Amino acid sequence: MHVKKLFFLIIPLLLGGHISNAQFNEDPILNIENYDQKLLNWGYYLGFNQYDFIFEYNDNVPQDVLVDKSLGFNVGLIGELRLNKFLDLRFEPGLFFNSRTLGFPGFTDPIDAIREVRSTYINFPLLLKVSTLRLGNWKPFIIGGVSASLNLGSNEDSLDDNSSGTFRLKSNVYNYEIGFGIEFYTEYFKFSPSIRGVFAISDELVPDNDPNSPWTGNIGSLKTRGIFINFTFE
Repeated sequence: MHVKKLFFLIIPLLLGGHISNAQFNEDPILNIENYDQKLLNWGYYLGFNQYDFIFEYNDNVPQDVLVDKSLGFNVGLIGELRLNKFLDLRFEPGLFFNSRTLGFPGFTDPIDAIREVRSTYINFPLLLKVSTLRLGNWKPFIIGGVSASLNLGSNEDSLDDNSSGTFRLKSNVYNYEIGFGIEFYTEYFKFSPSIRGVFAISDELVPDNDPNSPWTGNIGSLKTRGIFINFTFE
């Protein structure tokens, strides 16, 4: 499933029904009315991800490297510091599992043309959440910030390269993130579905040992981009 299709699929799930109900319920019974007054708040999240790669090439090439994306899994914790009624500072360390399959042009043997990239990221984002005033039992927000990720499956220190079937990435990745979501106040907790894009700002490629490698010789940089869909419980 492509990122754009996933994006347009999840928006109705985030918005469907709740906004229309809130519009016609002018005076709802407020759940956990004073919940947002706390200075510190804690929670956890579960969700899905889809990672892609963006390539920049040294020279024009007739065919790009193809990326076959898959759906991955997220799990993490949340620590939130209340700054005022509209702003919260959030730290959301998490574990992200994903795999991507790269198809390199110019090869006839699949053993040479295909590289599977399995990634396990430990992600450390520092984010600013900007919310509206609470509207009954729901509240929309936007969120953005920066993050650092440690890729446990990078193979950065491997002596083997693509000539031996090993595609290598750097262990440390730096990103910026931006997204939006809606907080729903239930009787006992706050539930927040959200969607977020992540964009690497650092080059992740570890070139092959041969500077004229048919796999990495013409790649100027390789950067991750992806989409997260998280379901938060606080």
